[in-house]
Amino acid sequence: MKMLENINEPADVRKMARSQLTPLAHELRNYLLESVSRTGGHLSSNLGTVELTIALHYVFNTPVDRIVWDVGHQTYSHKILTGRREQMHTLRQEGGISGFPRRVESEYDHFGTAHSSTSISAALGMAQAAKIKGESRHSIAVIGDGSMTAGMAFEALNNAGVQEDIKLLVILNDNDMSISPPVGALNRYLARLMSGQFYAAAKNVGKSVLPGPVLELAKRFEEHAKGMMVPATMFEEFGFNYIGPIDGHDLDSLIPTLQNLKQLKGPQFLHVVTKKGQGYKLAEAEPILYHGTGKFDPAEGIVAPIKAGKMTYTEVFGNWLCDMAAQDKRLVGITPAMREGSGMVRFEQQFPERYFDVGIAEQHAVTFAAGLACEGLKPVVAIYSTFLQRAYDQLIHDVALQNLDVTFALDRAGLVGADGATHAGNYDIAYLRCIPNMVLMAASDENECRQMLSTGYQYDGPAAVRYPRGSGPGAAIDKEWITLEIGKGQIKRQGKRIAILAFGTMVHPSLAAAEPLDATVANMRFIKPLDVDLLKQLADQHDYLVTVEEGAIMGGAGAAVAEALAAAGLVKPLLMLGLPDKFIDHGDTATLLKNVGLDGAGIQASIEARFGAV
Repeated sequence: MKMLENINEPADVRKMARSQLTPLAHELRNYLLESVSRTGGHLSSNLGTVELTIALHYVFNTPVDRIVWDVGHQTYSHKILTGRREQMHTLRQEGGISGFPRRVESEYDHFGTAHSSTSISAALGMAQAAKIKGESRHSIAVIGDGSMTAGMAFEALNNAGVQEDIKLLVILNDNDMSISPPVGALNRYLARLMSGQFYAAAKNVGKSVLPGPVLELAKRFEEHAKGMMVPATMFEEFGFNYIGPIDGHDLDSLIPTLQNLKQLKGPQFLHVVTKKGQGYKLAEAEPILYHGTGKFDPAEGIVAPIKAGKMTYTEVFGNWLCDMAAQDKRLVGITPAMREGSGMVRFEQQFPERYFDVGIAEQHAVTFAAGLACEGLKPVVAIYSTFLQRAYDQLIHDVALQNLDVTFALDRAGLVGADGATHAGNYDIAYLRCIPNMVLMAASDENECRQMLSTGYQYDGPAAVRYPRGSGPGAAIDKEWITLEIGKGQIKRQGKRIAILAFGTMVHPSLAAAEPLDATVANMRFIKPLDVDLLKQLADQHDYLVTVEEGAIMGGAGAAVAEALAAAGLVKPLLMLGLPDKFIDHGDTATLLKNVGLDGAGIQASIEARFGAV
């Protein structure tokens, strides 16, 4: 690491001779591999953007020039070159640096990006701000091909293409891989473009802009080459000057092209082709496996762990989905580009005609499901809690308002550990329970999760089941088709004076807290409709009520209990425990829950602090 250890900011890169940049890329790639193998994190995507990152910081005057990275998990090289090399050992750990860009972390992180397809909009805003303020600087959006499937990216292109005299550069990082393999017509278009007979020649045209008559000849050749590949590139129709595709690992191609584009006015579009996992053969061969890793030995690669006894909630869902699909031919499974993360790999293999990956397009996923439901099919939308936020309007207007039979499997509900605040599912209780016609359930263990999925599926209307990332307490799975009575909870422990109304993952820590307090614990199961009869019974038999949820307190399940008490004219001391009104950073999930008082000891301490020792 001879060169890399002397780079503390991008200005140090700009001082280097061009001949040093390729060896620097090798050092940086090796450092990335060693670093991520010790901490875990996103590997394949970052190995693929090493040269592009070096070229951008070499050509552009960062941080004066703005770079917005879309999705954001491809920015480890960027972090290393912008003064955070010595902090990489803290990556995604409590108190350490984030796995995504964060404005509070560095002046070089110009925009926080962890969900996809926001970069062009943000960079366009920055470019217009520079124009309004009379500042001479560039704005660059680096967006992956998977992120280009989202409507927001095209909304931004549509807006940007008609704006003149702005210094905006959009770089399409085309690696034929988002997280799951990218899908749809755009990906097919890019594949055709890459396989065209003039690809190599067009790539070479992008290496330099030549003077005089040779420039004109090159322009004509480029236009001819692009015209042979596709009659009119989509991006030029949007008003962008399209260059590419070029090799995203060839610094002798990247740097001159970026230098030339830097001199041009108006919206520019550069298409670069990279390989996920570049330089590490194991990641090149299996980019999905190495997309997000735990700790591993780079020499051996990722070794499949011995299967533990506990099943993850995602596996519970995946098994249920296949079992139910075998029973009911009306079932259709939908995912917005999270096949592996949502546990749908086996479903796709067994029921390919009923499996739909719609790409990173959450809004479309929900309305697509609504259309299927209109025709008598039974769609199941497998989606992370944090991603469903992006389709809230569709959830209300296209599904709930029409009372359509769509089941939502909400993975990653609650805190998610190393991915941090951007991926935490803290708000689904608050944003779902206020929607008419919606049934909302929270699973306390693996078996109950399966039962709730069956319950939601059989319910004739919109229903959602929330469950956390990772494994549960290890409950045995009952293969029988058991459904729960809508809106009915159960008493898990009978005690005195204090009644703890626990929701989902908080049932087991509440039981731990209840033992020394001799408190009653109710597994409420349903957030909507709330079991009001059980609530009244608990209020009648106890002096104090406590609600516990792994979700935002504001507007959450505790608030639902308070509303029900008020509606019934009942006045009882009520303590609401849950996630505080702040964004919770990355770290170990169990530690994060402990820090906010949502482990057994924390729940007990909060109860004793409010109501005294009992």
